[in-house]
Amino acid sequence: MHTSWLTIRELATLLHVSIKTIRRAYRKGVIPVERLGRMVRFDLDQVKHAMKRNAQERTPRVTTKSEERRATADCAGGAPSRTAPVR
Repeated sequence: MHTSWLTIRELATLLHVSIKTIRRAYRKGVIPVERLGRMVRFDLDQVKHAMKRNAQERTPRVTTKSEERRATADCAGGAPSRTAPVR
């Protein structure tokens, strides 16, 4: 298997995002990174796999009618919400 290691600039260009976005993502652990001293390199296949996995985790769950009724019932009996700050 031949792996091509990409720089931050190359990865940002391929994904059509800024370099800051790539740096933010690998610092938060959203995408995998290989550190070689002070340099960082990325495997495009690993990054795409991680992005796909992260997207699946963020997909909203479909609620059932009974869950919707339960959620609205919980809100109806609670304390009134404040719209203005208390001074």
